[in-house]
Amino acid sequence: MSHPDPGAPAAIRPWRIGDELDNPVTGEHARILEAPWQNPSGRARAEMVARVGARVVGEHLHPGSVERFTVLEGELTVKLDGRTSRLLEGQTGEVRAGQWHDWWNSSDRDARVIVEVDPGGRFSHMLETLFGLAELGHVNEKGMPDLLQMALIGREFSDTVQFRSPPPAVQRLVFAALAPLAQALGYRATYPQLSRSLLGPDPDDLAAFAATLSGGDEAPAT
Repeated sequence: MSHPDPGAPAAIRPWRIGDELDNPVTGEHARILEAPWQNPSGRARAEMVARVGARVVGEHLHPGSVERFTVLEGELTVKLDGRTSRLLEGQTGEVRAGQWHDWWNSSDRDARVIVEVDPGGRFSHMLETLFGLAELGHVNEKGMPDLLQMALIGREFSDTVQFRSPPPAVQRLVFAALAPLAQALGYRATYPQLSRSLLGPDPDDLAAFAATLSGGDEAPAT
């Protein structure tokens, strides 16, 4: 059993455009390019480096979001609805809401990829939670938290991500049964020290973005 201190001081610094997140276990590294508050649909956009051997935590779907991958350098192997293909430099792949998918970097070089999730607010909170748990050492070798932790994360973010194994119906039953025990043992679905996305826009980023709009220009590309 392993979890962060649920009583630790809360994060006080919002995410800023250009900030970076890292998952040392799955091999993902992301730099924030666009936040959900910057566009009407709530899209989140980041530049991800998938290091050699990088792999997302497991086959999954997003019930209410569309996810797009545009490869800038290198390649990704993508499994979409059971079919596996390579996404090469310059190509874009789209994952519709409800589609089972998985991806990994099986090449001999890092891949640099633009990732868009639309809408991405809840996704961002889920991602910072999983990446934070990995950085603090509370995941296994595949980047997955233990079952008690997943019982709470799975219920909290069921609108955002669902993993394929075990079958979702089984997960719901198991998570419901384990949730009270997990809570009693100090686990939480999210942790205040890992929840910077809930703090809202950074004032400097917000002011800079407002200035681009008042000047009649589009926000600069990043």
